[in-house]
Amino acid sequence: MSIVQPSDAIVLGIDIGGTNTKFGLVSSSGEVLDKGTLRTNIYKDINDFIDALYNEVLPLLNKHLNGNPLAGIGVGVPNGNFYTGTVEYAPNLPWKGVIPFSELITNRFGVPCLITNDANAAARGEMLFGAAKGMRDFIMITLGTGVGSGIVANGELVYGHDGFAGELGHTIVKPGGRKHWSTGSEGSLEAYASATGIAITAKKMRAEFPESMLNDYPEDAINSKTVFECASKGDAIAIEVFRYTGQKLGEALANFVMFSSPEAILLFGGVIRAGDFILNPAKLHMERNLLPIFRNKVKIVFSGLDESDAAILGASALILG
Repeated sequence: MSIVQPSDAIVLGIDIGGTNTKFGLVSSSGEVLDKGTLRTNIYKDINDFIDALYNEVLPLLNKHLNGNPLAGIGVGVPNGNFYTGTVEYAPNLPWKGVIPFSELITNRFGVPCLITNDANAAARGEMLFGAAKGMRDFIMITLGTGVGSGIVANGELVYGHDGFAGELGHTIVKPGGRKHWSTGSEGSLEAYASATGIAITAKKMRAEFPESMLNDYPEDAINSKTVFECASKGDAIAIEVFRYTGQKLGEALANFVMFSSPEAILLFGGVIRAGDFILNPAKLHMERNLLPIFRNKVKIVFSGLDESDAAILGASALILG
C-alpha cells in the first residue's frame, strides 16, 4: 500500500536512527530537493522529538512547496509497524514501549504518514528508484552496524500477520555460535556479517596472528573500515576476516534463496565498501549451499542508490511507490 500521488508531488522522507534522524523533501522523480539532520537521542520524550523535527522541517517546506500542500510523510524507523503505524519496543531508540508514531506525526504536520522499518523502506526505495526497478521478487539486505532485510515477493513487501516479518539478520547461521551483544541469541547472521560482527572477528583473528597489519591499530580503532584498509594493502588476515564474513553471509543467503526464490539479492550499507573481498566468498558459499534447481539463477548486486540519500528515498517511496 502507498498513497497515489500526482506527478508534481513533493513528499517528506524521514529516516530515524538511534543517534541521528535524517529527513529530506523528495520529488516524484526521486530528486532530493533539500535535506537536513536532527539528533535523535537527546529527546527522551517523543513529543519533544516531533516538535523539534517539525521546527527543523518547516523552513524546507516554506522554501520548496510554494503554497502547495505536502503530499505525505514516509518514515523508516526501527521496529516500525506498517500495519498499525506504531513503533514497538525499539531497543536503540530513547522512547520505550509502543509509540503511536504515525498518528503523532499526522497530528503535528497535518498530512498522512506511513512508517515501516528501515530495511523495508530501503527495499521500497530500490523498487522505485534503484537497482530493483522492474523486479517483483528480491531480497534487500542492509549491512551496517546491524543486518536488516526487506523481502519482496510478487511485487509486494512481506510484512507477515503482525507487521514484523523479514528479520533475516537475526536468523541463526551458526547454532551455539557467537553471542549477540544485544539480543543474547547465539550464532545470528548479524553477529557475523554486520560491521560490528566484522570488528569482533578481526579482533579475534589479529590476536592469533601478531604479524597482521591489524595489530598496528589500537583496539578501539578496529572496525570494518580499518579491516578494509589492511585488506587493500594485501594483509592476509584482513582478507581472511572478509572471506569468513562472506562465507557466513553466503550460507545465510542460500537459505533465503530457497525460502523465496528471488530474482536478485541487493546488498546495501557501509560493509559493502569491501567490494569483492566480501562479495566473492558470499557468492561462492551461496551457490555451494543451494539445491541444483536454484543454482546460478540469483544475482547478488549492490544497491543502485546513493548511500547518503538512500534512507530518505526509501522512506519517501512509502508515499510515492
